[in-house]
Amino acid sequence: MKFRVGHKSKQVEGEAEREVSCEIEASAIGALAHQINALPPGSLLRLEGFLASRSLKSKMPVLHVRTVELLEGTQNGFQTW
Repeated sequence: MKFRVGHKSKQVEGEAEREVSCEIEASAIGALAHQINALPPGSLLRLEGFLASRSLKSKMPVLHVRTVELLEGTQNGFQTW
């Protein structure tokens, strides 16, 4: 399954704090793809995986998701799949 994820945070660069944001293409397979697909758009997540080129012809990065933590809407504050 292919999808897009957005990132937004505050980071320190050269002693100055700045807000950063970006979007990146992501992919997941198997049971993890089904679990992600069941989440409502806009869910707050922590994703872990690896970056790889989209294809031999396109060097655009794709995040291949290996683990997901749901950061909202759970009793303990997160849920890991």
